Amino acid sequence: MDTGRVCAVGKAEPRNVCKILGQNRPCVLVRHKHVGAQPSACSRRPACLTWPPPRSLRRPAGDGGGGPRTMDITASRWQWHKFKDVLHFYFMLGALPLTALAFAVNVFVGPAQLAPTPEDYTPKHWEYHRHPISRFLARYFYTSHQEDYEKYLHYIYEENEKKQMRLIEKRVKELMAEREDTRAHYYRPILTKYHKKVREEYDQMQHERGF
Repeated sequence: MDTGRVCAVGKAEPRNVCKILGQNRPCVLVRHKHVGAQPSACSRRPACLTWPPPRSLRRPAGDGGGGPRTMDITASRWQWHKFKDVLHFYFMLGALPLTALAFAVNVFVGPAQLAPTPEDYTPKHWEYHRHPISRFLARYFYTSHQEDYEKYLHYIYEENEKKQMRLIEKRVKELMAEREDTRAHYYRPILTKYHKKVREEYDQMQHERGF
C-alpha cells in the first residue's frame, strides 16, 4: 500500500512508501508553497502521520466540525422569561374574555338606532349613547351630565359661603383691634393675685405702724 507525493501545482510524482515512527504507514508528501517554486521542489515532510489518527487527534463525536460543544457562562435570564410568561398570562386572561364579549355584543346586539321620542316619556341619560357597551358603562359606572352640573353648582355655593365667612371674620378682627372692648384675641386679662398680695402687705404694715 503506497501513496503519491502531491506538489502545489497539482502534479503527482511517483508513488512510494514512507517509513514513519518505525512502521510502514501510508502518507502524503507535500511541499511548502513558495512563490515561483518548481514541481520538483516538493518537500519530503509528511502532512499526516498515521491513519486512523491517534486518539488525541481524533475529533469528538457530535461537534459538527466546528469544535467541541461548550457551555458559555452568562447572567441568568430566568427573571426576564418569568416576567414575559406572567405578562402574557394576565394579558390573555383579560384580553380573551373582553374580545369575546365585544365580538358577541357587536354581532348579536349591535348599535342603537335613532327613533322619535314619545311625548310622555323622558329619555334616560344612558339612552343617548349608541353602542351597547357605552350604554352599560354610562348606566352603572359613569354619572350623568345633570348630576355633574348639580355637583358643580354645589361646589360653587360652598366656595361662595367660605368667601363670605372669611370676609366677615376679617371685619370682626378689624373692629376688635380698633375698639379693644371684646374679650378675644386682643384682650389682655388682668391678673389680680399680685395686687391682692400687695394690698394685704400694705394693710398689715399700716396696722403694725398705726398709720
